[in-house]
Amino acid sequence: MTSATTSTCFDVSIENNVAHLQMKRPDAFNTMTRAFWNELPAIIQDIDDNARARAIVISSTGKHFCAGMELSVFTDGEGVTGGAPGDLHVRNEAFRRHVHHLQNTFTCLDEARVPVLVAIQGGCIGGAVDFISACDMRYCTADAFFCIQEINIAMTADVGTFPRLCKLIPEGWVRELAYTGRRLPAHRAREIGLVNEVFSSHEELVAAVLETAREIASKNPLAVAGSKVMINYARDHTIRDSLDYIATWQTGMFAPQHMMEAFQAKAQKREPVFPDLVPLRKKM
Repeated sequence: MTSATTSTCFDVSIENNVAHLQMKRPDAFNTMTRAFWNELPAIIQDIDDNARARAIVISSTGKHFCAGMELSVFTDGEGVTGGAPGDLHVRNEAFRRHVHHLQNTFTCLDEARVPVLVAIQGGCIGGAVDFISACDMRYCTADAFFCIQEINIAMTADVGTFPRLCKLIPEGWVRELAYTGRRLPAHRAREIGLVNEVFSSHEELVAAVLETAREIASKNPLAVAGSKVMINYARDHTIRDSLDYIATWQTGMFAPQHMMEAFQAKAQKREPVFPDLVPLRKKM
């Protein structure tokens, strides 16, 4: 199946069971406009809920992957800085809810049933670090750099950087980046485990990430989804709790017929044929 759609901030194509989301505002360094925060979760949830793909790749265009939140979102009187009249404390309660909305934009990547891979070129700045931290795997070009920009504009990162980054790289590195606002170059990001691999060019990067996504898409979708659930659960729980959960999961999800298809396909030297995940019923 091949399909393609477009929105304000993204071009979306689906081919060979891989969905490719490409940010398409290179002249603006792919900053996160108000539309971005609404379009990304809608696209991801549509792909995931309707089982349109078995893996998702996110890439970008132009010199930089993403320069973070667009300034207008802070200053237009309707966004993160408020603008609502009335009691300060009532406004603050609404602001907390607004931050949750922004956080959920990236949480949908973490909670998607299928793996999300991201290809990063140039700058990955501010909110973009929150963005890529919620993906399953990260890859970048040699000219890429990562910056927790919020400290440089006198605020604390609040959309997911710290809860997730502390699970991905050593805490000392998180603290250095958070307190100083320094740039983390690609080679160092690879050394400390933030990215899986570094590529010499943007073209090579995207091609390699799409190839990895196609390899994932060739595997049993149920087993891949189960692996993601278990990895996320293990990240957030103790070893004992995680062992118990995988035992419970297997009582319902263990699929001998899927394993038999894998064995037969290997013996017959053909690609295995597995059922897709079932679309989710969210409306009655």
